[in-house]
Amino acid sequence: MSLKFPCSGPMTRRHFLGAGAFGVGALTMPELLRMQANASGPATDEETAVILLWLPGGAPHMEMYDMKPDAPSEYRGEFRPIRSNVPGIDVSEYLPMHAKCADKYAIIRSIHHTFSDHGGGHKKFLTGRDPMSPVGFVNDYPMVGSFVSKLREGHNVGLPNYIAGVDGGRQQVDTFSFGAAYMGQATTPFTFSGDPSESKFGVQNLSIPAALADKLGDRRSLLNKFDTVRREVDKSGSMSAMDSFNQKAVELVTSTKARDAFDLNREPAHVRDRYGMHRYGQRCLLARRLVEAGCSFVTMVLENPSPPGGSFPTDVTYNWDSHAVNCHIYTDLKYRLPFYDRAVTALIEDVYARGLDKRVMVIVTGEFGRTPKLEYQKSDNRPGRDHWPQSMSLVVAGGGMKVGQIVGSTDSKGAHPKDRPMSPNDLWATMYQHLGINPEHTFPDHSGRPMAVLQDGTPIRELV
Repeated sequence: MSLKFPCSGPMTRRHFLGAGAFGVGALTMPELLRMQANASGPATDEETAVILLWLPGGAPHMEMYDMKPDAPSEYRGEFRPIRSNVPGIDVSEYLPMHAKCADKYAIIRSIHHTFSDHGGGHKKFLTGRDPMSPVGFVNDYPMVGSFVSKLREGHNVGLPNYIAGVDGGRQQVDTFSFGAAYMGQATTPFTFSGDPSESKFGVQNLSIPAALADKLGDRRSLLNKFDTVRREVDKSGSMSAMDSFNQKAVELVTSTKARDAFDLNREPAHVRDRYGMHRYGQRCLLARRLVEAGCSFVTMVLENPSPPGGSFPTDVTYNWDSHAVNCHIYTDLKYRLPFYDRAVTALIEDVYARGLDKRVMVIVTGEFGRTPKLEYQKSDNRPGRDHWPQSMSLVVAGGGMKVGQIVGSTDSKGAHPKDRPMSPNDLWATMYQHLGINPEHTFPDHSGRPMAVLQDGTPIRELV
């Protein structure tokens, strides 16, 4: 089911650089609040939360979490496994920090599906349903986060209850199949873009009435202007003149809760350094801060690993789509994995160190794995791997789960599940159980048919 044509993942680097910030998914805060006010549905007061670290393009399981050192060289590749602090759990030699905290996460090796295109893979994995088309990123069914948003709409903590962080130009809701389909745009994430490790990073996608726009100046420095804005609007009386949704939006973004949650400068320097002063690290740190502040569902997209001012080395690609035509898979991973290793393990260790491990579930995955057999570019014999949904590896932590273990296995070449074959829906069933959400609850689709939150799937017994 692998593809045989050049592919650069959900969006090429050229399209990334040219993509605009407007369109479907670039909702302003007042628009989002207005749509949420017009929605209705059951609510829950659960304090549990989820962090989803999304790896677009498909991370190579054979180079990270499911290595096959005894397989033929054209399958096992160049990397070698190393032992972790849990007997029986080996990880890549380029994930040394993972090896030191394997007792705090579980690796699932046997989730699989059948959609090998990025669009179809995104839609299948993120919605738990077979898409009507195997290509394209516009959802026919709601992304799981939209259900959480809807069923937690009464959970008001002074922050958007469903937040996503992405690279600049990647904030449209259909870039990664984050669309809500028949659940409506009110349940899509409040999305901020940019690199949180940059000194000028600030919350984006906020809309303030024109009378106040001049008082904000450069919106990239919004976080540094919270107190000034509040003093000015209160003094001028402009706050009372706004419609209620704009007023609530200003109250939200100028509140102590929002200011504190998004302000990474409140973190000690050694904590920020532990996560890594790059977009992977600071996005993961921001995810922890947002769920700690009460947000129910946070998605952080980890694509470009470059630190501020950094550029792509030769043979490194933008996201995790490691075809030979895109990159030299081992050059790419030697550059990418140190950023990833530091960021993900810092988040996992922090969740446990701060006592969040019962309340917060962490999920780290992309839409599929990579082909078990290496492919080579004919011009220079550069190695890579193609799309492969038939096997993949993902990491989970926290959520009160039983960690320090491997769930499921693949065959000797990493091609297909051997033990405990599962679907993405088993992961989502586990997540919904953690959140206290009934997956059998229904919502009407566009034609009025009642559609369950999850049509099938069972919580993973080894974890719960």
